[in-house]
Amino acid sequence: MNKRMTKRLVCDALKMAIGNRRPGKGLVHHSDRGSQYASHDFQKLLLRNGMLCSMSRKGNCWDNAPMESFFHTLKTELIYHCRFKTREQAKRAVFEFIEVFYNRKRIHSSLGYMTPVEFEEQSLVSEFVA
Repeated sequence: MNKRMTKRLVCDALKMAIGNRRPGKGLVHHSDRGSQYASHDFQKLLLRNGMLCSMSRKGNCWDNAPMESFFHTLKTELIYHCRFKTREQAKRAVFEFIEVFYNRKRIHSSLGYMTPVEFEEQSLVSEFVA
């Protein structure tokens, strides 16, 4: 989270995600057509890590429906109910909502009524058993 959406911000976020998650080659990174995602630096980072770039069609929110749904949930379950005094307070609240509640406690019908963490763990176990 920052005051402005810059290519450095999205590059740093992608590097953090790669470091934390260690995705395999061929992962599809989907985004909108923002200049920061289309930047040479971001595209080079995707390529260097074996990721495929996917961008929504211009003005078509349906191309990224899962993320649009997530942001709706974030806004209606957290943001619209809070008044943050500082950016740091907002960052902490959003982090806690995503990492503590959304990923570990909130069940999702699209994941068979499991949390995202449970679903991922089950998928990893299934991958190793197969």
